[in-house]
Amino acid sequence: MAETKPTDNILSFAIPAKNCRGRVVRLGPVIDDILAAHDYPLVIRNVLTEAVCLTAMLGALLKDEDSQLTLQAQTEVGVINLLACDYKDGALRGYVDFDRERLASQPVEPSLMALFGKGYLAITFDQPAPRGRNQGIVPLEGASLAEAVQNYFFQSEQIPTLIRVAIDETDGKVVAGGLLVQHLPDGEEGRDRIHVRLDHPEWEHVEIMSGSVQPAELTSSALPLEEILWRLFSESDEVRVLSGKPCVKGCRCNEDHIRDVIARFPKEDKKDMVDEEGNIGIDCAFCSKKFIITAASLNN
Repeated sequence: MAETKPTDNILSFAIPAKNCRGRVVRLGPVIDDILAAHDYPLVIRNVLTEAVCLTAMLGALLKDEDSQLTLQAQTEVGVINLLACDYKDGALRGYVDFDRERLASQPVEPSLMALFGKGYLAITFDQPAPRGRNQGIVPLEGASLAEAVQNYFFQSEQIPTLIRVAIDETDGKVVAGGLLVQHLPDGEEGRDRIHVRLDHPEWEHVEIMSGSVQPAELTSSALPLEEILWRLFSESDEVRVLSGKPCVKGCRCNEDHIRDVIARFPKEDKKDMVDEEGNIGIDCAFCSKKFIITAASLNN
């Protein structure tokens, strides 16, 4: 198959003989576009970059174009109050709400606990019927968001999973790369996996090979994603690689959407939204755009 774009792309792959599947991703301009909407300090930029990279890999697990993956962290007594990212058919968006004063009191590289305090990670898969919505919630524990997502798959899904994320920022340009590999002994659709063993010989081998990936391999745009898979799994009998899925910044806010949201509120609530000039102001947290809707233009 032809090589994919060096950045802003996701490759899906499977190793049939080992009952494993995976996703490998590298993001560049799309990360810059998401970060450009906010004036985030370096620590917060890195957290959001990691979260967007994870969201891309998790979203790529979905098969239907109308499906959506949402990753959200809610916290108590941490620097970060809320982190939210989502993925829908290659479109990514994300933002972080945080306390600048609390951040200023932290060391240069604060721990995950310092950033999120008593936090919980919610991962939501919204899929068309009959699958519907599936959500798992796990404590934000470990050294990184990637480790917390690994814990999600182990605790909520009973799926042995390895995740690696790397970030590189050079000359003001950010590149993030990630690898997600899972052991699915019951196939892609899955059944009851409560019996899955983390020490299964098939999984042990793939886990060791996957864990050998280097951060520079994940972030180097000079190294095609296909080449990463070849380096890791060349001794496997077969590695099936699907066409790459391009990623874009995809905030879905627009005036029609804003009007539709406002229309769902009761009449009295809409009155409370109107300012002294007769307008309703809406700020999009994801892209920082501001929308001004005149109350007179709404159908009451």
